[in-house]
Amino acid sequence: MSPSRRLRANPPVDKYFPSDSLVIGVVIFHLATNRVVVCKDTRNDVWFLPKGRRDASEETGVTAIREGFEESGYRNRLLPLPLPHIQPRPNGDAQKCDTEPIATRLLPVATHYQYMLFWYAAETLPPCIETSLNASASEAFALPPPFPANMTLAQRAAEDRNEDGEVEEPKRHEGTGVDEDEAFYVGVLMGVEEAIEVLGGSSGDVVRRAWEGVCLRRKMEGEK
Repeated sequence: MSPSRRLRANPPVDKYFPSDSLVIGVVIFHLATNRVVVCKDTRNDVWFLPKGRRDASEETGVTAIREGFEESGYRNRLLPLPLPHIQPRPNGDAQKCDTEPIATRLLPVATHYQYMLFWYAAETLPPCIETSLNASASEAFALPPPFPANMTLAQRAAEDRNEDGEVEEPKRHEGTGVDEDEAFYVGVLMGVEEAIEVLGGSSGDVVRRAWEGVCLRRKMEGEK
């Protein structure tokens, strides 16, 4: 049974979370090789997914992209997936995939304090966009163009192949951390099942949830 199904079986909870308790996280996939970005703190070999606080007045989706880059070193953009949510659609919008948060987590950080954490799904950038941003960006972080509305995941994965048909490894940037802790973080691409195993717990469930969305979208688009 999926984590989302289990959660719906629990009784409702009324809980107040002030604005200084909100955090954003992201699951970044490399679609061409079915791998996911996981971060490691090299001081203690702890594995985790990229996450952090919004900059003032920053949209949460942008936070996910930025934190993913700063903590892992991989440029990324939000990945539209066909997962259920309760957000209404504008009239006439027939889109089946969205970039809404894929999960929410209550994350304890102290005995009497915890974060409300919203998780997003994302993907590494195609080489052409990576090259363009590296050449034109005045700062390390640059917001990439969104995932094209009419592009399938198969078409997107094909963009990662070079003229010889080989998959190009996405570039990991060095020194993207913005504080002394993040200086010790290293982003690693690993298989989905391996990531679920090394992360464990709620973080592993988030990866599984996001991967289910990728697999469902591929099925809807006729991929095997």
